[in-house]
Amino acid sequence: MDMKTTYLLIPLAPLFGAIVAGLFGKTIGRAGAHWITILGVATSFVLSVFVYQDVEAGHTWNGTVYTWLQSSGLKMEVGFLIDQLTVMMMLVVTFVSLMVHIYTVGYMAADPGYQRFFSYISLFTFSMLMLVMSNNFVQLFFGWEAVGLVSYLLIGFWYTRPTAIYANLKAFLVNRVGDFGFLLGIGLIAAYAESLDYATVFAHKDQLAATSIELFNGTPWSLVTVICICLFIGAMGKSAQVPLHVWLPDSMEGPTPISALIHAATMVTAGIFMVTRMSPLFELSDAALSFVLVIGSITALFMGFLGIIQNDIKRVVAYSTLSQLGYMTVALGASAYSVAVFHLMTHAFFKALLFLGAGSVIIGCHHNQDIRYMGGLWKHMRITWITSLIGSLALIGLPFFSGFYSKDSIIEAVALSHLPGSGFAYFAVVAGVFVTAFYSFRMYFLVFHGKERYDQLPHEEHGHDDHHGGGTPHESPWVVWLPLVLLAIPSVLIGYMTIEPMLHGDWFGASIVIDATRHASLEEMTREFHGPFEMALHGLAALPFFLAMAGVALAWFLYLKRPDIPAIIKQRFAPIYTLLDNKYYFDKFNEVYFAGGARLLGRGLWKGGDQALIDGAVNGSAQLVGLVAAGARLLQRGHIYQYAASMLVGVLVLMWLLLNRA
Repeated sequence: MDMKTTYLLIPLAPLFGAIVAGLFGKTIGRAGAHWITILGVATSFVLSVFVYQDVEAGHTWNGTVYTWLQSSGLKMEVGFLIDQLTVMMMLVVTFVSLMVHIYTVGYMAADPGYQRFFSYISLFTFSMLMLVMSNNFVQLFFGWEAVGLVSYLLIGFWYTRPTAIYANLKAFLVNRVGDFGFLLGIGLIAAYAESLDYATVFAHKDQLAATSIELFNGTPWSLVTVICICLFIGAMGKSAQVPLHVWLPDSMEGPTPISALIHAATMVTAGIFMVTRMSPLFELSDAALSFVLVIGSITALFMGFLGIIQNDIKRVVAYSTLSQLGYMTVALGASAYSVAVFHLMTHAFFKALLFLGAGSVIIGCHHNQDIRYMGGLWKHMRITWITSLIGSLALIGLPFFSGFYSKDSIIEAVALSHLPGSGFAYFAVVAGVFVTAFYSFRMYFLVFHGKERYDQLPHEEHGHDDHHGGGTPHESPWVVWLPLVLLAIPSVLIGYMTIEPMLHGDWFGASIVIDATRHASLEEMTREFHGPFEMALHGLAALPFFLAMAGVALAWFLYLKRPDIPAIIKQRFAPIYTLLDNKYYFDKFNEVYFAGGARLLGRGLWKGGDQALIDGAVNGSAQLVGLVAAGARLLQRGHIYQYAASMLVGVLVLMWLLLNRA
């Protein structure tokens, strides 16, 4: 088998599984649906490992597979760019997807839409692979929109629940806002670079940097700055950055496996991957990088605050995802692209672990998701307890765990950055360490330790189906806990094993471009790096470690030692709690101004345009015809003497006119 065929098989294997499970699900049955999709994704993973080994041997590839159309020199193609950045994403996507597929066998066992769900998640894997393997903007946009479409289907998978339908519509519409900016960026690239191929566009980057455009008369803007900001607006929607973050917490209405697949490892990281791939362009604009840096730091800190007051186990993890995506975006803004995708990789493993661990808890607690009615689960769910602890320690960045290496590298990169906004960004990522540790271990202690409260769950707070809480919790079946164990291993080891080549070696090669003369933070970090073991030892004496331990200690004190205090704090700081509970009123603002404004505009067009103008013109012309007809009827009475008199009057008028003319 040649390598081109291998590249094609990687995305097509999950697509084949999705088609078979989707169209022939009833024929092949539940077992057939999960086997065909699991084998498809497993094939992609094995082939991705093979491609990784080939890339490690120095064999990258950039070529066209199929030319769709050509117009005025602009080609629309399907093509693959296989380099270090691509193969890293392929391994992460296929491995996490494989774990989610296996987990789904147990989690969705009683769901009537079993085959449909497997079809969707396999189709999602295909879409994400097409996105990360693309070598041109057309295919990138195809994958970009395809993951958005499949996420819409997955978030609203339980389509009989109004909250699920609201959530998937919200996700779809908010992503369209970001995608509009993304499309504008691609359009500007097509117009000025006259190509949609990455390599060709990057070859014209100096020409783009030297070009100015006037968005407003008399105000020139750097073309490359406008392009980069437009592209990043697309990333803001897909990677849930403020203010386009509002869709992600609500998307927890979908089944837990898709929370792990879409909202931890793949779809939300598409924006991070895209900006990294566009590093040759972003390096030309400090203004765009500062914009990225500030947006990321706001997301990292302020979304973390919201995780503190959440009581739904999945929503706590969702706000954690938002905060960690902010960390990745901060790294992008600091020109530390390799650090951003390094955190993307480590985060994919431990966040998928936390989401799947949350799902295991939900199964064990008979579909209760409220952490206030859990407690003491470590005695009943030992495997879920240990793996969730590993995921939590990786998330807070405990030295030697994978999250430590990537998160501390982000903090260090921001500290060394000199871009406008880097001071605020440093404060945000450092403060975020304490916040992350606090809400992570608040959830961990409330779920696994302390007094058992699962028999106190009110009836109206039960889960989506007929299984109610209140029974004794139990460990999930092996098909659910096995992926937890397999994800826990890289959550501990992957950072230690890969930090040296990925961040301080030349592993990414030419796939990431950094202008070291202007953005030297990564170069300075490399000079100070002495190995992963030494970095972890140094981390034990650094500020982030003490902040993380302070967050854990505070969570232990408030939720295990003195569980009466949180209620007092909530009462004392009611305005702050209300602000956080309403999620900074972003949703209210959107509902009142954007949704309300759209409804007002629609009502105005309906009342003023449709009813008054269009219907008025139609009805007015009908009334005019009616009036003319009514007047004509007065002259058409059927009396001969009236007609004779009319004729006589007409003759007299004509004679008078003729005499006057003469």
